[in-house]
Amino acid sequence: MSEHPRRVTSADVAELAGVSRATVSYVLNDTPRQTISPSTRTRVLDAAARLGYAPSAAARTLRTGRSDVVLCLLPDWPIGPEVGSMLGNLSAALARHGYTFVVHPGNREDRPIGEIWKAITPAAVIAYTEFTEGEIAAMRAAGVALVVGLFGHGRHQDRRELEVPQQLVGRRQAAHLAATGHGRIGYAYPDDERVRIFAEPRLAGVRAEYSDRGLRGPAVETVALDAVPASHAVRRWQSAGVTGICAYNDEVALAVLAGVRLLGLRAPADLAVIGVDDIAPARLAVPALTTVTTDQVAMAAYLSATVVAAINGRPAPDVPSADLIRLVHRESA
Repeated sequence: MSEHPRRVTSADVAELAGVSRATVSYVLNDTPRQTISPSTRTRVLDAAARLGYAPSAAARTLRTGRSDVVLCLLPDWPIGPEVGSMLGNLSAALARHGYTFVVHPGNREDRPIGEIWKAITPAAVIAYTEFTEGEIAAMRAAGVALVVGLFGHGRHQDRRELEVPQQLVGRRQAAHLAATGHGRIGYAYPDDERVRIFAEPRLAGVRAEYSDRGLRGPAVETVALDAVPASHAVRRWQSAGVTGICAYNDEVALAVLAGVRLLGLRAPADLAVIGVDDIAPARLAVPALTTVTTDQVAMAAYLSATVVAAINGRPAPDVPSADLIRLVHRESA
C-alpha cells in the first residue's frame, strides 16, 4: 500500500457529481459560452468541495501558457507594519482578480533572479530594483509581464512602472509644518541604507514643497534609532534655527522625540516632529505623534489593477494620489 494518499482528480469529482470530466472542467474554469444548468454547476462545486479537489497549477500552466501566480521579488527590506500591510492588502486585491501572490524576500546574492522566476513561471513579476537587459529579455521571451515597482521612471521604455507617490508623503509632512508657521525645518533621514528607495523620494517631496512656497529647504541629519545620537542631531538642528522636523517614518520620529526629552526640551514647543506610517506606538508616544499615513487598501487596488493591466497588455491606471495620503494630526506638531 502507498504511504501517500492518492491525489483527488477531476475524474473523482465527475464521478461524485454524476457528470463528465469536461463538464467539471467547464464549471471549475468558468469557461464561457457553455450552457450548464445552475443545478449541475452546484453539484460540481459541491462535489469538488467535499473531495477537497484543487486543480493542478502545472496543468493549468500547460493549458494556458502561464500560471496565475504574481511573483514579488522583495529586496532585503525590514518587514515592518507598513510593508506587511502593503503585502497583505496586495495579496487580497490580486486574489479578487484570480491571481495568487507569492513573495520572495532576499537579494540577488542569495539566489539568481532567473532561478526564482523560472521555478514558478509567473504571469507577472513585481520588483523594486533594477533588472539587467538580459533579465528583462529572458522574462519577456517567456511571456512574463514585468511590473517594476520603482519610485520614478527607469531607463527601460518597454516595462511598466508603479508610481508609488512617496514624494506626496514628504509634501504632506512639509505642508503641515509650513502651515503651522515653521519656516526653517529639518529632515530626519534613516540610517538604514535598505530603505533608501523610500527615503529619497520622501525627502525630495519635502524639498519640493518648501521650494514651491519660497522657503529654505530642510537641514538633513541621519538619525539612528537611539536617543543619544538623536539628541546630537537635535542640538545641530537647534543651532541652525530649525523649529520643525519631518522624519522618514514614525520610528525615526520617535527617536527624535527621545532625543528631545534627553536634552530636557519639549515637543512641539521647542521642536515640532511629524512622522510617517501611523504605527501603534505613535499614538502612545508623549506627546502623541503627528504623522501621515497611506490608504493601503486603495494602494493595493491600484497596484493590483496595474499588474492585471500589464498581464493583459492594457494601459496602466492612473495613481489615485489625491486621496491616497492623509494627515493624522496629534500633539507633536
